Amino acid sequence: MTANPRPPRFPPLDKDAMTPAQRQVAEAIASGPRGGLGGPFQAWLRSPDLADRLQKVGEYLRFSSAVPRRLNELAILITARAWDAQYEWYAHHRMAMQAGLDPAVAADIAEGRRPAAMQADEAVVYDFCSELRANRSVGDITLAAALALLGEQGVVDLIAVCGYYDVVSMTLNVAEVALPDGVPAPLKPLAR
Repeated sequence: MTANPRPPRFPPLDKDAMTPAQRQVAEAIASGPRGGLGGPFQAWLRSPDLADRLQKVGEYLRFSSAVPRRLNELAILITARAWDAQYEWYAHHRMAMQAGLDPAVAADIAEGRRPAAMQADEAVVYDFCSELRANRSVGDITLAAALALLGEQGVVDLIAVCGYYDVVSMTLNVAEVALPDGVPAPLKPLAR
């Protein structure tokens, strides 16, 4: 998905046309660590109470999670690939690289493969996220490995990262949030 030639499904709201609740949430998001209203936020502003709650969860998961940033970004890329969420991949691939994820790991995920060159902690997160997505739960061995790596809070935060970015990816896909002009779609279709 490159720049969308169609009008946006949820066009940016004019600040003067926003309800007080929308304006309050928009200002909270724009003044926070994200600094803008890109991604899912224009769509979410149509439901300002939900937008406020979701953006607070997202802020916690991105900036305060018990899951180390590199592993958090790995979980986000796994989720983006699962949803074929082009914008999500575009936005978080760069963050994953900045956090120290090996580009080869991201490339394998983009191709729908289990990465060959993961570090041990990455393999634990990959297995947990993949098993959770495929089986709607995880087995005892997978859970034990995740608990040994992340502790109870980290495992709960990892579950939340997967779920939150499912919502983000669904929103981006339904809203057809376009990539910036000139940016090619980073994810190729996978045989399913």
